[in-house]
Amino acid sequence: MNTIGCYTLFKKEVLRFWKVGFQTLSAPILTALLYQLIFSHVMHGRPDILPGVSYTAFLIPGLVMMSMLQNAFANASSSLIQSRITGNLIFILLPPLGTAAFFCAYVGASVLRGLMVGIGVLAVTAWFGLGMPHHIIWIVLFALLGCAIMAMFGLMAGIVAEKFDQLAAFQNFLIMPLTFLSGVFYSIHTLPTFWRHISHFNPVFYMIDGFRYGFFGQSDASPWLALAVVGCFALILAIIVYALLKSGWKLRN
Repeated sequence: MNTIGCYTLFKKEVLRFWKVGFQTLSAPILTALLYQLIFSHVMHGRPDILPGVSYTAFLIPGLVMMSMLQNAFANASSSLIQSRITGNLIFILLPPLGTAAFFCAYVGASVLRGLMVGIGVLAVTAWFGLGMPHHIIWIVLFALLGCAIMAMFGLMAGIVAEKFDQLAAFQNFLIMPLTFLSGVFYSIHTLPTFWRHISHFNPVFYMIDGFRYGFFGQSDASPWLALAVVGCFALILAIIVYALLKSGWKLRN
């Protein structure tokens, strides 16, 4: 792999979202804080969802992970489709970068943006009552895997979509429902039996549930099962996206 080229493209992608940090970093942090304020007020005094865990504390890891996933997807997808529509993608394809360098640079920059947003959300919401985490390794592991999955899915969306409204369809009809219906605001044990079983087919549920386990040591599903599902999903998606990039489909037209 062309490591110098990979680092250069990675740096270019980081600078791209950093220069508009008010939109790409500050805005999602403010949105998550508003969610926390509103739901904490509405659900104040309700019974604990997890034993010994107040609803305000329960909500924080879900909001952190949701923000990370959405921003990792948005970074990769918006960057790629902007390059395609404006025509400057040719300047990325002409140098001898190679598929691996292209893949790692885009995914790496998107993961970094997701993590930066997640740290920001955690910083502004932790004072709502979040205690010390139980398993930091699980938190880091699920954060990295979740951001990487959404970054790869963002690359796929950026390749498939022909224009911005098609990309918005991915965000509005797939990413948003998957994240909102994954247990961010509730435990799936509070759902009717049918919808509880349906939730187990949502990969985002395992990302958020495993991430929450790292904070509280409690979860709706086994953390090892969540890790297996998320890890397999990441591997399959990486193979698909890498093959798409290597083929040059819709990129070299």
